Amino acid sequence: MSFCDYVYLQFQIYHFINLSRSGVQLRSSSSKVYILAIVSFLVGTSEYALSGILDKVAASLDVSLAAAGQLITIFSLLYALCTPILMALTASMDRRKLIVISMGIFVASNILAFVLPGYGLFVVARILMAIGAGVVVVTALNIAAKIAPSGKQASAIATVVMGFTASLIIGVPLGRVTADTLGWKSIFGGIAILGILAIIILYLVIPRIEGDVPVPLKQQLSLLKKPKVALGLAITFFWLGGYSIAYTYLSPYLLQVSALNEQFLSGALLVFGIASMIGSKLGGLSADRWGVNRTLFGGFTLHIIMLILLSVVTHTLVGVIIVLLLWSFSAWSSGPTQQYHLTTIEPEASGVMLSLNQSMMQLAMAAGAGMGGIAIETFTLSSITWIGAGGIAIAIIALIVLNRVNAVVKVNVNH
Repeated sequence: MSFCDYVYLQFQIYHFINLSRSGVQLRSSSSKVYILAIVSFLVGTSEYALSGILDKVAASLDVSLAAAGQLITIFSLLYALCTPILMALTASMDRRKLIVISMGIFVASNILAFVLPGYGLFVVARILMAIGAGVVVVTALNIAAKIAPSGKQASAIATVVMGFTASLIIGVPLGRVTADTLGWKSIFGGIAILGILAIIILYLVIPRIEGDVPVPLKQQLSLLKKPKVALGLAITFFWLGGYSIAYTYLSPYLLQVSALNEQFLSGALLVFGIASMIGSKLGGLSADRWGVNRTLFGGFTLHIIMLILLSVVTHTLVGVIIVLLLWSFSAWSSGPTQQYHLTTIEPEASGVMLSLNQSMMQLAMAAGAGMGGIAIETFTLSSITWIGAGGIAIAIIALIVLNRVNAVVKVNVNH
């Protein structure tokens, strides 16, 4: 999603408000999906924005960088653990009602983050934010699939996911600019205002949609007993965990280790986000043309090289930007490829596999942020790229082991 697309989506919302006053209904399912994408964008911004302002948050709350980084760990951990449970408990609930209630929790938590003082109370706000955010995103994906025309469900889901990904491109650098201008807490105040507007629009636009037949959480987790599934999810964990170790502390790293000038930081974050979108697109194309294994192995290898180079290339703006471009490109080329990869491991349970993968991704981000904080406290800020590269290396090992397991299974089947 480009910046122009984002402006267009904002215009769609504004246009709808004016039409609704005259009693005109918004009927296009694609417009509804775009609104869900904007909601997803708001949630993603609330999660990722801290990575771009971590130095300011630490200074404002008078805590260390590591302690500030744990705010991301808390969010991701609660998102990963609570979302599957809450979705299982609310499976039969009307989807419109569920997304409105969860958005209400999300908005309230952002208001608390904006008004409450101190680190401890901000932690409480982040916990509530994660609980609301997880249900919002999964419900938005569910609604998008149900309201999309036949044969368009996959593209509808991709649009909502693109909204979440767009928060990396627009939300993080925009958050940095907002923090520089109005203070970092204003980010959450702004999200709360837009969230209230989103609740009104969701209630008016989204029709009543029946829930699903509940799938017991125990039944979903039983897949983890299968070695292939465990290895497949391990690839996600170590790939994204290694990425998160470095990305969580990217802003202070660029300022202190790479010696990037403060005035170039927002631009560098924007470049990073754009490269992630390009990587996601080309990663999917590469998987179709050259296969999943080659795409993952190539992306992981380049990912490792760029993380190591980032610790070498310092005090040169062009060099740092080039490394950031290739790092983000390589990291996110693995995203859609790995998601597709998991559906091929258990084709008959692809939906559950994707759900488990979403939780694993959030657990990986929580673990990565936590590990990065420990690395900063124990070693130095510059160590996070090397430790992150080590995580990606383990993902490569898991990929190799999984391929060997698959090869053995094929030999046994043929005999």
